[in-house]
Amino acid sequence: MEFSLTDAEFKTFKDFIYDKSGIFFSEINRAILENRLFEIMLKYQYKSIMDYYDKLKNDPVEVRNFLDLITTNLTKFFRNQPQFEALEKEVLPDIAKRNEFSRTIKIWSAGCSTGEEAYSIAAVASYVLKLTEGWDIKIIASDISLKSLMIAKEGIYKKERLDEIPPYLFNFAFEDFGDIIKVKDDIKKLITFDYHNLKHDFSYKDFDIIFCRNVIIYFDQPAQKEVIDKFYKLLKPYGYLFLGHSESLFGMQTKFKFNKVGNAITYLKDEL
Repeated sequence: MEFSLTDAEFKTFKDFIYDKSGIFFSEINRAILENRLFEIMLKYQYKSIMDYYDKLKNDPVEVRNFLDLITTNLTKFFRNQPQFEALEKEVLPDIAKRNEFSRTIKIWSAGCSTGEEAYSIAAVASYVLKLTEGWDIKIIASDISLKSLMIAKEGIYKKERLDEIPPYLFNFAFEDFGDIIKVKDDIKKLITFDYHNLKHDFSYKDFDIIFCRNVIIYFDQPAQKEVIDKFYKLLKPYGYLFLGHSESLFGMQTKFKFNKVGNAITYLKDEL
C-alpha cells in the first residue's frame, strides 16, 4: 500500500506541527512526515488522513502523542566530550565561586530525550561540587516526548551506551549490572523530569546553565530566535548556554556573548 500527502495535506500538517511545537518540516523532510502519518493510518484504520487531522484539532492528548511520534530522540551519554570537559573544569567552578554564599546551582536540560544528557550533567556536577560539601544541585530535564521521559525517569540503560563515559565518573555515578547499568539514586534525585514544549513559557527560571543541544536545528529562524530569547530571560546574569555542535547563534540578533571555553563553544549572558 502506497501513501503520500497531497501538497495541501502536507501544508496543513506541517503548519499544524509548527504552530504546536516550532518544529519546521521542509520539503526535504516530507518523506519522514509521510512515513509517520502512514503508521498512524495503518494502526488506527483512518479512512482519510484528514479524519486524523480533525481528531488532532480536538484532542490535546492526541497532539502530544503525535508530536512524540514525529520527534527524533537520538542521544548518548557525554555527547560532545569537549563541552563536558568545559563544564567540569571551568563552567561549574566559575559558577561555584559566584554562588558560594547560596551554595545552589540550577541547570536546565531542555530537550533531554531519554535522559542521557541530564544524567551526564548530574554526574559531572555532583563530582565537581561534592554533595558532602553542602551544595544544592537542581537539574530540570524537559522534553516534548512523554515516552522518552518515562525511559529517562527509570535511569536504566544498556551498557553499550556508556562507551564514552570517563571511568572515574562511571564508578561515581552508575551501578554495573552486566549488560545494563543503573544510575545511582544519589544522582537520580538531583533531577526533576518534566514535560515541556519549547513553544510555551516555562514555569522555572533563574538558571545558571542551560543545555539545549540538537533541538533548535529543527526550528526555522523565527522559532529559533523566540526560543533563544526565552533562554536569555531564564538565565541568571553570567549564566551559560550550551548548544549542539551543529547549532550556532551566528547571524542571529541576540544578547548572548560568544564564549569559547577550552575546546567548547558556549554562550554567555554577559550582564547583571
